[in-house]
Amino acid sequence: MKVIKVLCVLAILSGLPISGVLGQTKPIELRYSGFPPATHGTMVLADSWAKEIDKRTSGRVKITIFPSGSLTPAPQIYDGVVKGISDFGFSVLAYTRGRFPMSEVIDLPLGIKTGFTATKLVNEYYNKFKPKELEDVKVMYLFAHGPGILHTKTAVNKLEDIKGMKIRCTGLAAKIVTALGGSPVAMAMGETYDALSRGVVDGSMAPIEALHGWKWGEVVKFTTENFGSSYSTGFFVVMNKEKWNALPPDIQKTIETVNDEWIDKTGKMWDEIDRLGKEFTLKLGNKIISLSKEEDGRWAMAVKPLLDEYVNNMKAKGLPGEEALKFCQDYLKRNQ
Repeated sequence: MKVIKVLCVLAILSGLPISGVLGQTKPIELRYSGFPPATHGTMVLADSWAKEIDKRTSGRVKITIFPSGSLTPAPQIYDGVVKGISDFGFSVLAYTRGRFPMSEVIDLPLGIKTGFTATKLVNEYYNKFKPKELEDVKVMYLFAHGPGILHTKTAVNKLEDIKGMKIRCTGLAAKIVTALGGSPVAMAMGETYDALSRGVVDGSMAPIEALHGWKWGEVVKFTTENFGSSYSTGFFVVMNKEKWNALPPDIQKTIETVNDEWIDKTGKMWDEIDRLGKEFTLKLGNKIISLSKEEDGRWAMAVKPLLDEYVNNMKAKGLPGEEALKFCQDYLKRNQ
């Protein structure tokens, strides 16, 4: 004890941190819950995000990644963070429909054309409106996938071709399918390959990356680039608020710096895996159908009532849905 006291006095006199004299303090250990498999691009990026924080904090923060919903299932990841089951969580806002009403604006058929644009947009939206629905966590960053478009077993060249087709979809995409004249079939991503293969469904709505990442290119023949009615889906990476507040200010600053960098990295990742999906399906001999400007406009008009419905629903809740929708539409006009 006398030796320790002497060392502490020397440390104070020399201006060195006591921890540096007595040895490295124990690192802060944190748990990160995600739902995709470890090999999916989003989880690969999550792992590199954690390693970057480890590196920039000189090992003071160690984050353990739990993929495939192994810590908390996808729909429960957000609440798992709030309750402290995990320290960080990554999942889809739409997996708990109604929980994040304002942020549903990102899932609307806004005519998204790239994952990078969608990801930049969802973060700009959050910074502008700071919706109260996300106040019980510390938001690390948000992102959104590339354009959700139509993939089918038979060709869809015009709006009338989709009428009566059974289209696999989830969340708000079910309303999009209905508005376009199709019959929505709720189904998880992991079940879709088999359903397409056996003819249980005639097609699916998703980003084109699914043709490679989920191998749908093997069981569909056509992709329709219906960008006029394309949608995206908002994802979150959030942290338990108490754990965040307990972090030293310098570590908080480091994490926020890495977060800002990962917004662009994640947006670019979506566009890269969309490119791989397009290459994969074309290599298999499948066809990509580009709609004319006039035809694409018809698809956009078909889904417009969904935009109006969002505004009316938000107005009934006393939320600025009209302002949020206009903000998103104006952003897309300027940036794509």
